[in-house]
Amino acid sequence: MNGLKLPDQFREQIQGILDGTYQPVPAKDAATVVVLRDHDEHGLQAFLLRRVSSMAFAPGAYVFPGGSVDARDGDATIGWSGPAAAEWGASFKASETVARELVCAAVRETFEESLVLLAGPTGDSVVDDTRGDGWEADRQALLDRSVSLRGFLDRRGLVLRSDLLRPWAHWITPAIEPKRYDTRFFVAAMPQGQRARDVSTEADRVAWVRPAEAAERAMAGEWFMLPPTLATLAELAEYETVADVLAAEREIEVLEPKGEIVDGEPYLVLPESAAHHYPQG
Repeated sequence: MNGLKLPDQFREQIQGILDGTYQPVPAKDAATVVVLRDHDEHGLQAFLLRRVSSMAFAPGAYVFPGGSVDARDGDATIGWSGPAAAEWGASFKASETVARELVCAAVRETFEESLVLLAGPTGDSVVDDTRGDGWEADRQALLDRSVSLRGFLDRRGLVLRSDLLRPWAHWITPAIEPKRYDTRFFVAAMPQGQRARDVSTEADRVAWVRPAEAAERAMAGEWFMLPPTLATLAELAEYETVADVLAAEREIEVLEPKGEIVDGEPYLVLPESAAHHYPQG
């Protein structure tokens, strides 16, 4: 069975969903970005953060940068270069508005959590250094929502580079969870000259790691990961370079684990295409 044993506390929610007495909370649109680089010695590496233990959602989990869509991410006047929102909508089977929100959230959240900025002065250039007090002040302003992504980019004279992103996956948090996200996964190369930093207050550790090594650590129980993170890393382990990943043809399918009662016990049943990447319980 493609399932993970769940704590007994989920039994009531699962049964409630099955008999129609439990109403799942709506899933919020969110974006996650797997930032990748080619290392001279270790090869392809991905950037991961470990969420602090006090977080309400997935405490202690290793994750990629990302987060929920902000209402202002859908601003159609944001400076934009690369595939239009409609093209992203076709990839993720989303409306043009939602697609714009997702791409903008991907760029904003990645900068907020790592100082990696997928934007440049022109449509064919990218910021080469985000170190310094000014950039940190901009990051804090985005975090406290005193400035929007558009306001930040306009003040800096930058345009968002949607062409630096590629669509990768689409996961929805199980209906049994109290916090749910409808998350689109992107991949992107680490921009030349920039450095990913441990700047997020939501993380207590960051790591550049080979996807295969990260997946092995999760399978061995050394690192805690949610199924979407582990499945993504296991998929990326099949590629040798960032260029290979960015050139991959992806058919995006919606993946949503389901809660089920099996032999009287609560289980999370994973989508078949991802189940072999995760240790069974």
